[in-house]
Amino acid sequence: MGENILLIEDEEIVVKSIAKLLKKNGYKVTIAHRGIEALEAVKKERYNLLICDVRMPGMDGIDTIKEIRKYLQAEGKSLIPEVVITGYADEDKYKEAVKLKVADYLYKPFNINDFLEVVKRNLK
Repeated sequence: MGENILLIEDEEIVVKSIAKLLKKNGYKVTIAHRGIEALEAVKKERYNLLICDVRMPGMDGIDTIKEIRKYLQAEGKSLIPEVVITGYADEDKYKEAVKLKVADYLYKPFNINDFLEVVKRNLK
């Protein structure tokens, strides 16, 4: 394994639990608490998967994904699969994510095995 995952999440308890789970399963995890931090991280390092919360202060998850895609396309780099996670049943954000064709969309709290299956599936 050893795939490099960027976790974009502002809630520290969620960050700790997801990062611990991913590391325990052999993944390298970088954490960004805000969209702008995620964009800076993508400029410095190549990731195999983005896991991004929808609701964050400042730039939300959907806008973060759009900005990361814009940067990667401008640099001629391949896009990174995105898994969107949220604790809210926000129909508009879900529709935006579908329109962007994100790889997966999960509602928190999620089953650990289901989450790991989504991660594995999107790293292929």
